[in-house]
Amino acid sequence: MGIEFHLGSLINALIYAVVGVVILVASFITWDKITPYDLWKEIVEKQNMALAIFAGLMALGIAIIVASAVH
Repeated sequence: MGIEFHLGSLINALIYAVVGVVILVASFITWDKITPYDLWKEIVEKQNMALAIFAGLMALGIAIIVASAVH
């Protein structure tokens, strides 16, 4: 009982992974645009830890939604 390699499955997995990452990045950029402040400036320059945690959890939530939709 050997492991079979299916090129089509690998290509499908790569396509879904790329689409998932693109959706995650696009949604994060959209979230950054609709908020009244610059997320990067608040997190990096002003060291806003609460906003950094919120942004990370928001990205994780979107990633879970995208993974569920792809699966």
